[in-house]
Amino acid sequence: MKRVASCVALSAILLLASCNNKKEEKEETAIYPTTTAVKMDTVITKEFVSQIRSEKNIEIRAQEKGFLQNIYVDEGQYVHAGQTLFRIMPQIYEADVMKAKAEVAQAQIELQNSSTLANNNVVSPNEKRMAKAKLDAANAELRLAQTHLSFTTIKAPFSGIINRLPLKLGSLVDEGDLLTSLSDNGGIYAYFNVSEPEYLNYQMHSGERGNDIVSLTMANGETYPDKGIIQTIVGEFDSETGNIAFRAKFPNTKSILRNGQTGKVQMTLPLHDALIIPQKATYEIQDQIYVFVVDKNGTVKSRNIKVAYELPDIYVVASGLTTSDKILLEGVQKVKDDQKVKVKFEDPKKVLSSLKLQAN
Repeated sequence: MKRVASCVALSAILLLASCNNKKEEKEETAIYPTTTAVKMDTVITKEFVSQIRSEKNIEIRAQEKGFLQNIYVDEGQYVHAGQTLFRIMPQIYEADVMKAKAEVAQAQIELQNSSTLANNNVVSPNEKRMAKAKLDAANAELRLAQTHLSFTTIKAPFSGIINRLPLKLGSLVDEGDLLTSLSDNGGIYAYFNVSEPEYLNYQMHSGERGNDIVSLTMANGETYPDKGIIQTIVGEFDSETGNIAFRAKFPNTKSILRNGQTGKVQMTLPLHDALIIPQKATYEIQDQIYVFVVDKNGTVKSRNIKVAYELPDIYVVASGLTTSDKILLEGVQKVKDDQKVKVKFEDPKKVLSSLKLQAN
């Protein structure tokens, strides 16, 4: 009985050893596909942090000194162009207008008298001219007083939404004090900064990008329903950041966007001679991207690469790799540095064509 048990145990050991040998032999004879990076023109969609600004947004300030007598609007209220917003106590300025009117009337009488006397050769023509000049000065003072009086009534220069009201009824207002700000949110601008290389690609390869249409992701992560269009690029680069500002305009028919919001603009950028590899040919260690480069003897060596852009299934490589480097396409989790492997080369264009995103 013991002899039978020993024979069974020995057979199991021999069978296990045989299986391990076959497994090792299979691993040694595994063939790993390789490929190379490929240079080609493509387009990417990149996000840019943007500042949202109303098409019109102004501060409304007092132009005269006095007590805030009336506030006709509330915060968040929509107002129409020409609508009265505030009134500063006007009595002093009304008195100035009345005084100026009296001086005009007096000057008119003096001119009339001087004209009669001059026509009768009682006084010289200069007396008449002096009276005329005095009347002109009085009219100018009247217009000035009327202008100061008009400044006590503050009206909306355009239609929009009233913002915060920092002063309360009866506050003493000085010239230049902020009364509120007014935003016309009918059209919205999104300002975002673009690096110099991206700007050059955008300008020099305009035919490849298709159009100037952009989209906007709002702060809650949702996509704004309407598309925008790039309207303008500012005149110079920021010397500190090396970026240049773009401005896109979005419609705001549902009044979702307000002045001061933030978001992310998605813009299509053309890339000329971009160096592209499949993502599956890479692995990551501590936020660093690596590939396995295979030399002519079939030995694999890990190499750190810098990624410029990430797209579905592919990376655009900034540095660390050339088109002459053969890289392991699959099995990057199975091999180790300095391991010799059997490889089979696959055409990089065919490899890319099988991915979700195909470069143009």
